[in-house]
Amino acid sequence: MSVAQTMDSTPSAVRRREASAWKYRWSRQITAYLFLLPAIVLFAVFAWYPILRAVEMSFNEVTLNGQSTWVGLANYELMLKDPAFSAAWGNSLQFAGWSLLLGFFLPVGVAIGIREMRHVQGFFRIVYFLPTVVPAAISVLIWRFMYDPDAGVLNEIMMLFGGQRLYWLQDVALVKPSIVAMMTWGAFGTTALVYLSSLQEIPTELYEAAELDGATPLSRIRHVTLPHLYPVMSVLVILQVLAVVQVFTEPFLMTNGGPGRETLTPTLHIYNRAFIRIDLGYAAAWSVTMIVVLLIFSAIYQTLNRKLSSE
Repeated sequence: MSVAQTMDSTPSAVRRREASAWKYRWSRQITAYLFLLPAIVLFAVFAWYPILRAVEMSFNEVTLNGQSTWVGLANYELMLKDPAFSAAWGNSLQFAGWSLLLGFFLPVGVAIGIREMRHVQGFFRIVYFLPTVVPAAISVLIWRFMYDPDAGVLNEIMMLFGGQRLYWLQDVALVKPSIVAMMTWGAFGTTALVYLSSLQEIPTELYEAAELDGATPLSRIRHVTLPHLYPVMSVLVILQVLAVVQVFTEPFLMTNGGPGRETLTPTLHIYNRAFIRIDLGYAAAWSVTMIVVLLIFSAIYQTLNRKLSSE
């Protein structure tokens, strides 16, 4: 081995080469990081800082003028003793269950149905997406009129077919699925659009080969369409659960948490404690708890999903 080769293999030479390679990679990426810097700063100011501030406030008794008194874990102890704790989280779990039952498979079915159409696909893409552009407050007004026990459209249809009037938003057995139905109507268009976009990536040769093999439409959906949708479905299911657990607008405007506490959610309770009762420290403890619960759920789901995907 020559002297030059021996010197190149010394630890100091190796470190110099690694430092030179790192500088080269950094010089090529610094432009990208500079473009990302404004977004990172905005995200830090409007997302990370409020979370850190909420964690700090949860250990204090905070007043509107900004004064705070350290109370340790008192807010969390009070939260666990609060009867609204079990009611709100129980309602969130039920909302999530109803949402998966009523709203998870509907966008999949709509997207697959449009994909299987030979004509007027563009028309139906517009039709199913229209509810998404309706503001939430307007949607609430529409559905409150439909759910009206005396003059509502749904009860009129029920009476037309010999049924009886139902109290959609007053009956504890109907209020949750009624609210979830409205949420599904307003949101499934976006989800169906995601599924339809994913379906466009499936090579048409696979469908043509299936048709040549005599596959029925149901067989094509089962053996070609759904396997390609599974990765997207696994992501959207967790996004849907996270969104439903944090639901606020619909219960707030439709029932304000009633009847009783049947539609009280953690976010609605946080709003009531923070802005109605001005108990900011206690509301912050609820907020931190919700963040932790959703993070744990996301981690468990992703772990199980990876294990199932690897089998």
